[in-house]
Amino acid sequence: MAKKKPEIEIKVKESKDGGCSDEQCPVHGTLSARGRIFEGTVIKKFPRRIAIEFERTIFIKKYERYAKTKTKLHARLPDCEKERVNVGDYVQIRECRPLSKIIHFVYIKTIRKREGLK
Repeated sequence: MAKKKPEIEIKVKESKDGGCSDEQCPVHGTLSARGRIFEGTVIKKFPRRIAIEFERTIFIKKYERYAKTKTKLHARLPDCEKERVNVGDYVQIRECRPLSKIIHFVYIKTIRKREGLK
């Protein structure tokens, strides 16, 4: 008997106007966010997308050592979240269907804001 994976709910604060008109929003639109979840720091912010970066540790078999590598991913930024996300924030993104050549993820939530802000 196969075990059923538990569903992960997406909880995002509702905007004051009751929703956004963005069709590619996982909360207010029809975009289905499913698959892998990544967390990383926002290194670039564009009008409709963000680029996040995170470190991974990989094992190099030949040298029997570990090496740190950085991975950069692009994610769709919904219209209702544009003002809340800034460069330096630690955010969570989730896999979705391919939205463009480089965007295969969508922004889910901010885990913590950039440190050092007054």
